[in-house]
Amino acid sequence: MKRALASAAALCLTLTACSGTRPPDKPAPEPHHRLLEQFRSWARDAGESRTARHAQALHTVEVTDTDTDTYDYDVELRTDLPAKSAEAEELAELFRTWWDGDDGDGTVRDFVLLDARGNRVDDHLFPTLGNGGYDVTHYALTLDYAPDANRLTGTAVITARATRDLPRFTLDLAGLNVRHATTDGTEARVSRAKNKLTLTPARTIGKGKTFRTTVRYDGVPRMLTASDGGNEGWIETDDGVAALGEPTGSMTWFPGNHHPSDKATYDIDVTVPSDYTAVSNGTLRETRRHGKRTTFRWRNPEPMASYAATVVTGVFDVSTGTTDDGLPVYTAVDPDEADGPVDVPDLVPEVVDWAADRFGPYPFSSTGAVVDHLPDLRYALETQTKPYFEEAPDTLLVVHELAHQWFGNSVTPRAWQDMWLNEGFATYAEWLWDEEHGGRSAQETFDSFYDGTHGESEGIWDFPPADPPTATKVSDPSVYGRGAMTLHQLRKKVGDPTFFAILRAWTREHRHGNADTEQFIALCEQKSGQDLSDLFTTWLFSPSKPPAT
Repeated sequence: MKRALASAAALCLTLTACSGTRPPDKPAPEPHHRLLEQFRSWARDAGESRTARHAQALHTVEVTDTDTDTYDYDVELRTDLPAKSAEAEELAELFRTWWDGDDGDGTVRDFVLLDARGNRVDDHLFPTLGNGGYDVTHYALTLDYAPDANRLTGTAVITARATRDLPRFTLDLAGLNVRHATTDGTEARVSRAKNKLTLTPARTIGKGKTFRTTVRYDGVPRMLTASDGGNEGWIETDDGVAALGEPTGSMTWFPGNHHPSDKATYDIDVTVPSDYTAVSNGTLRETRRHGKRTTFRWRNPEPMASYAATVVTGVFDVSTGTTDDGLPVYTAVDPDEADGPVDVPDLVPEVVDWAADRFGPYPFSSTGAVVDHLPDLRYALETQTKPYFEEAPDTLLVVHELAHQWFGNSVTPRAWQDMWLNEGFATYAEWLWDEEHGGRSAQETFDSFYDGTHGESEGIWDFPPADPPTATKVSDPSVYGRGAMTLHQLRKKVGDPTFFAILRAWTREHRHGNADTEQFIALCEQKSGQDLSDLFTTWLFSPSKPPAT
């Protein structure tokens, strides 16, 4: 289900010449580079030269929220054309045609959404993921897992704040049997439709009220086929399970608001047979044995997107320690992967300290890793505080997943189409590590991506990294490789001192929050004092391979 769609909202469209000045009492609008590029692409595809010329005359699309209750907003087009000229009026009409046109997936305005905190979200890649009307602040999950039957029994206590009156509300949940649900201690009526669980409380929850929902459930959790063809969700291993949530898999093992724009804190208690270890996010608060079973109680006190939540069970060699700054480190390694290319328990604190020097203070209260034995999975994942590796990783993969603790886990995209803010940054962290540890310079790595000789360069020109065309492309090479290339071009343009100041400001200003590409571009221009629109248009939004520089 989509959040609050703007299709019923008012659109106030104005035209302003680029040389014009804005009245001092008018709120500053937000430049929307993606809308600009999408409009230009639509105009080019229209096949009419006059239409394309009008679109090229448009320099900036700016959006201002005017009423977060009714989702009204103003759209201002800044152009080279005189504001009251016939050409400008033709441009305005052209923009309205595009804005209201239906391409089979809804109108453009239908994709201007508001997240739980009233921020605008454009998430046409996963339009049914997440739920409107409330903001989750905490999940308390109590899980009991029987590996032999692959059966899960769970209780989810969800604390949330209503952002509008709620006669009913929905949660994302795939499969599993819901046995009982309450809201603030009173039984709630339950209904199911596909991956939506609808709860109707005994009385309407008023806007602004904090409420607590308890859902008791059980069953054999699903393993899903992800949008990119890989497996996610509740994945059985040879001696346990790995719960991996990117982008939609967390709904297979607990009900929630499973959109990255709604982050929350977590307590996760997992009970397993006593010869097993259960690892989750955050810090292990307690291990309590009762008969043949043991409960592991984990706490993640910093906000987390649900896709970064995890539970991994199995037989592990566990190591604990601290970084040079005293940060607790917890690593769990499957004995079958003990002889990997690097010593993960030693490498994790080294990488965390290195990254903190470049990206700013580590954003969480613990760190670590899980090295499992699941080689057919073919991907690692940046699960918060404890990246998951399906088999023994090499150094650069550890660097990549730990860099995500800053870029993706602490600063989380508002919507999946901004995935390059995760993967481009983590990929560039690999380039930086290589450059500083006797490997190729970042420029040499950039060149190998550009000329196609790098082993991961295939497909990087298939689409713009900031605008994946479909959900199946959200983890494709362009998002990673060309995303990193964009950062390298930015570094060359603004210089190292400003570049690293930008990265530290980004992780500081959006720590534990959500942000998008528009905000990153605005920060880069603010910190550098430069107009960087050409750079980002070329590397993030243009569909074609840029010319050599």
